[in-house]
Amino acid sequence: MDNTTDVWQQYYQKALSRPHSSRTELAVSLNTSGLQVAVDCGCGTGSDIAFLSARGHQVHGFDVNSDSVSLCRDRFAGDAQVSISQAAFEDYAYPRCGVMIAHSSLFFADPARFAATWQAMASSLAVGGVFSGDFMGMDDSWATGYRTVTTPLTRQQVTDLFAGFDIIELHERNEQGITALGRTKHWHILSVVAVKRG
Repeated sequence: MDNTTDVWQQYYQKALSRPHSSRTELAVSLNTSGLQVAVDCGCGTGSDIAFLSARGHQVHGFDVNSDSVSLCRDRFAGDAQVSISQAAFEDYAYPRCGVMIAHSSLFFADPARFAATWQAMASSLAVGGVFSGDFMGMDDSWATGYRTVTTPLTRQQVTDLFAGFDIIELHERNEQGITALGRTKHWHILSVVAVKRG
């Protein structure tokens, strides 16, 4: 087993006990699209999927990591409202949706294809639909030299992505902190909740 796989498995074991994000609840409450269809991008262990399904959404979750996909397929095997795919951000066929979640995942999108990826994501959201997700800032420890490619963005670049949206929340975290595996790193994260305008 290579080190990267081992790290992800450790992360998923820690993440299994984590509840869904409060921002997922906010996204659901703000959705006026009329579509109870949600996409969880980089779904991890599926905590947000569980919440969305319980609220009556048809949920499409995907992750590039096979361990995550296997875990979620087992977890939601009896839930007809949930479909799980193994895919990268750049290759996923985004369905029309009213809620799109991308918590702690877009950091690992391919920077060379990020503009086209974001266009596909934003286009799939219906008018009145809600995006909730995180972007990596330029000061993050993982912005350069991380073991996999990352896509760091400036605050202006992040806000520019939402030209066709009303930004409800934009929270910036820029500080030393601890990872899920107990390691110290510098976090620079921009977390956005935004509603797509007509």
